[in-house]
Amino acid sequence: MKILVTGGAGFIASNISDALINEGHTVFILDNLSTGFEKNINPKAVFIKADICDKEIAGLFEKEKFDVVNHHAAQMDVRRSVADPAFDANTNIIGTINLLQNCVKTGVKKFMFASTGGAVYGEQNYFPADEEHSTFPLSPYGISKLAVEKYLHFYKAQYGLNYTILRYANIYGPRQNPFGEAGVVAIFSSKLLKNEQPVINGSGLQTRDYVFAGDVVKANLLTLNDEVSDVYNIGTAIETNVNELFNILNSVTGNKLKEKHGPAAPGEQMRSVISSSKILKKLGWKPSTVLEEGLQKTVEFFKTQTVA
Repeated sequence: MKILVTGGAGFIASNISDALINEGHTVFILDNLSTGFEKNINPKAVFIKADICDKEIAGLFEKEKFDVVNHHAAQMDVRRSVADPAFDANTNIIGTINLLQNCVKTGVKKFMFASTGGAVYGEQNYFPADEEHSTFPLSPYGISKLAVEKYLHFYKAQYGLNYTILRYANIYGPRQNPFGEAGVVAIFSSKLLKNEQPVINGSGLQTRDYVFAGDVVKANLLTLNDEVSDVYNIGTAIETNVNELFNILNSVTGNKLKEKHGPAAPGEQMRSVISSSKILKKLGWKPSTVLEEGLQKTVEFFKTQTVA
């Protein structure tokens, strides 16, 4: 198939692009390089430097006639979304609508969307949350992702555009960007390898569901040929708090630093953990990488980056 991967120079989507190419698909990568890196782009992919909000991408869709769009390009920093909701909405909602309009015009068969399994649910009523959990996001980022999910339902009903929504837990692994505000594993790993002190927001008792990037790649490959439009959680159903995460990484990197706490981050929920039983029952996906193993692989990657 001919597949357009948006955000393909970024952490998650570059790993997905590699896997799609290995499966024999023709991959085009659309990325503005605002947070992604050109070094992440597979040399066998066709790279287009552009923004999903650009009206000019209509020509690309018209020329290439993609079979599938795998949409990972996003403003994905919760704190930035709180500080600048308009920027978040323009990128995550308006940019996605631009893609969807071009999908409809050029006969794209399927739209795959990277949503969020933490932020769309808000403070959970039960743990872990399944796909039927109520959705009351606490941040503009979560709101924008949920809005796109609703738009996908509209585009399916109105135009017959099939979709897969993957609600990700907190993804970590090789190529994660350690320079932004999002991605605590990458930030902590990078600092600890330099023997610098990471700062834990608030009490550090806030929990997340950490899922390894390699497992997320497998979920994308598995749902590529799913002909039923549906939404799936992609997580481990295991809660880990930030203090625990810091201590594991402290050990893996060979450091003996003490915890250092700073102010709590605005818009940050206290507990987030999701169930993936639906995709297990339907398609057989389940995470296979335990946290300590995944963190070890991630740290080994960052060691090579530090040396470089």
